[in-house]
Amino acid sequence: MTGFSGRTILVTGASGGIGGATVRHLVDAGADVIAAGRNEDALARLANQTGARTLTFELTDEASVRGAIEGLDLYGVVNCGGWGGDIETPQEASVDVFDKVMATNARSVLLVTKYAGREMIRLGKGGAIVNVSSQAALVGLKGHIAYGASKAAVDNITRVSALELGPYGIRVNSVNPTVVMTPMSAWYWGRPEIERPFLAQMPLGRWATEDEIAAPIVFLLSDGASMITGVCLPIDGGYTSR
Repeated sequence: MTGFSGRTILVTGASGGIGGATVRHLVDAGADVIAAGRNEDALARLANQTGARTLTFELTDEASVRGAIEGLDLYGVVNCGGWGGDIETPQEASVDVFDKVMATNARSVLLVTKYAGREMIRLGKGGAIVNVSSQAALVGLKGHIAYGASKAAVDNITRVSALELGPYGIRVNSVNPTVVMTPMSAWYWGRPEIERPFLAQMPLGRWATEDEIAAPIVFLLSDGASMITGVCLPIDGGYTSR
């Protein structure tokens, strides 16, 4: 996919799997990418591989987000930073874990959208924001009380932001992936008693790859999606179509 020449796109959570894949796809498409994340070593490796610029800041802290983003000439943003929290029922849920998940997954999207949106409006060239949500925002998943709530909040931030930023030519969408089987997710989703019944309910019957999430993100940032805004796009092998 082409058409990103001269466009600067900020990707948060770039030191993670989906974020890193998104950076690679955007660089291949000609974008000037700013890769943001907490893991400086992972960001340095990504920069060496792709030529992306790097940026570190605390996603949940407003002053840190403002200081990092103010003055950037941005065309687009991918909000990919996040944390899964713990597997808990409502009866077991830790309020501390819930608050941290909400801050990491939802407050961060609001803060980055707040300050990036201001810079995109200042630049006056329109643009696009893509928020990485989850299938957990669209259906109930056992054990995902905090994570699902945080991603449902992301979807609503997406819809309201699309309404508010549309008059400036800025589109806002989210993607709602199924599980990508990374080491971080394998400890739970890789258990046979969890994996088998879940995949049995998915029409495509397999987990997603990082590239299968990154490619639709890049599409939603592109001019090919110029009439798409306020959408929450499942990338879930048909799981939420049941």
